[in-house]
Amino acid sequence: MSALIAEDELVHEDDFVWLEDISTLDYVRQSLDRLPTRRGKPAYHRDGRMVGYALLGSAAKPSRSSGTFRRRVFWLLPHDRDTEPEGLYATGAPAEAVDPRTLAPGSKGCKTERSEGGPPSSAMRELGITLPL
Repeated sequence: MSALIAEDELVHEDDFVWLEDISTLDYVRQSLDRLPTRRGKPAYHRDGRMVGYALLGSAAKPSRSSGTFRRRVFWLLPHDRDTEPEGLYATGAPAEAVDPRTLAPGSKGCKTERSEGGPPSSAMRELGITLPL
């Protein structure tokens, strides 16, 4: 979950691989998964679809107990806003969701007015920024 991901857990991220055009997505869900490799497309075992994943650098060490690496995976569920715009998340977003435009390797990202499905903030309006970004 984004609130539970600490920046120090992301220090070995080198890059992201996006499987979809994230410019069309208001938010993506993110989680830290235990995966057998530093790089490569991970297996996906959730409902919905994988949108992207992190690649780790060679300095990343596997867990001593499991031999796995903690890597971020970005995903969406069938009832998320991209497929059901008037559904459960017409406004608001799941706890683990972040605006994909705020993500970078080593940075956990954040929620924005866009990811929350709400109107632009007064600061955005003052700057002349309109949704969608």
